[in-house]
Amino acid sequence: MVAVLAAVVALVVGIVVGWLLRARGTRTAAASGATPDRPVSPLAPAASDVLDALSSVIIVLNASDKVVRSSPSAGALGLVRHTELSHARLLDLVREVRRDGENREVELEVARGPLGSALLRLEVRAARLRAQHVLLLIEDRTQSRRVEEIRRDFVVNVSHELKTPVSGLTLLAEAMDEARDDSEAVHRFASRMQIETTRLARLVQEIVDLSRLQGDDALDEPVLVDVRSCAKEAVGHVQLLAADKGISISTALGAPTVPAEVYGDSNLITTALRNLVENAVNYSDADTRVSVTVQPGTEFVAVVVKDQGSGIPPAELDRIFERFYRVDAARSRRTGGTGLGLAIVKHVTANHGGEVTVWSEPGQGSTFTVRLPAARPESPDNPVIPGTTRKVST
Repeated sequence: MVAVLAAVVALVVGIVVGWLLRARGTRTAAASGATPDRPVSPLAPAASDVLDALSSVIIVLNASDKVVRSSPSAGALGLVRHTELSHARLLDLVREVRRDGENREVELEVARGPLGSALLRLEVRAARLRAQHVLLLIEDRTQSRRVEEIRRDFVVNVSHELKTPVSGLTLLAEAMDEARDDSEAVHRFASRMQIETTRLARLVQEIVDLSRLQGDDALDEPVLVDVRSCAKEAVGHVQLLAADKGISISTALGAPTVPAEVYGDSNLITTALRNLVENAVNYSDADTRVSVTVQPGTEFVAVVVKDQGSGIPPAELDRIFERFYRVDAARSRRTGGTGLGLAIVKHVTANHGGEVTVWSEPGQGSTFTVRLPAARPESPDNPVIPGTTRKVST
């Protein structure tokens, strides 16, 4: 970043030095059409063209701290309003550079707008030009910093989630050793170890699945997939769990004469649907019903999973697809949940070019809908060429 920005600043400054127009009084201003609200730009067309070609956000200020040149993104980010810098910290930086002539590079966090608490994370390089003008080159690092934070949090969460079952297994092994002469206690501890081992294995597998979905090999060779078959298989995986809780699962597959096919990976689609159905069962009370409905269409194939559970509070809806996020952490642990199921659903649907949405109200249950692009019938005029994948990044 430092080397690149230094080279860019050197190039711009070199052109500006050659083309910079010194203020010549009111005659020049009048001839250029400048107004008190919009000072004339001090840059000749050649210098302006160079600035326009740069990917960085560009802001040029004159000796009166008025913005005389800025890229459109400066306004879009809320950094410039009319001819004024919107943030005092940027203005302080400009004045420091103008005062001592030293270039500066800093990282700043500034408000995204006048309302709310959202922040912009910026890398800013300031350089003094001629006639007390100052050039700001700004890189918006908000998204990249957010990705770094998500990855860091992911590592922390994985470490914590792995530590819990591993520590439990260690304690159970020690207890089993101490109770080796008590066959009933040994059996009880062994059963508990099986539960923890199963939970650990599932967590590791879901971490592997999620890593694969975020990698480059998520859908290397998409094939024609029958969504009805995936839905039936997903329900089959969860039937025993539902029966143990006294929950019935009803399945509606739509008119059999209408294809419900997509291009993708049948195992991934089945996994996503199984996670939704299992979630529905885990968060529903006994003697309730979960319904799974396949809705074929010409543009999309939809799968709707509806439960009669406790519902999700509105404040939680935007976060339920985050990795390791749990609406009810205690209940999730009792049911063996890892907090990765819905994150996997989101990535699977996105990688297939689709989406997953949710409707829920406390006391009214939840409805999750997966929509995937329907496979078009092959024809000589409209061949299907699988291979283009859509991936989601977090």
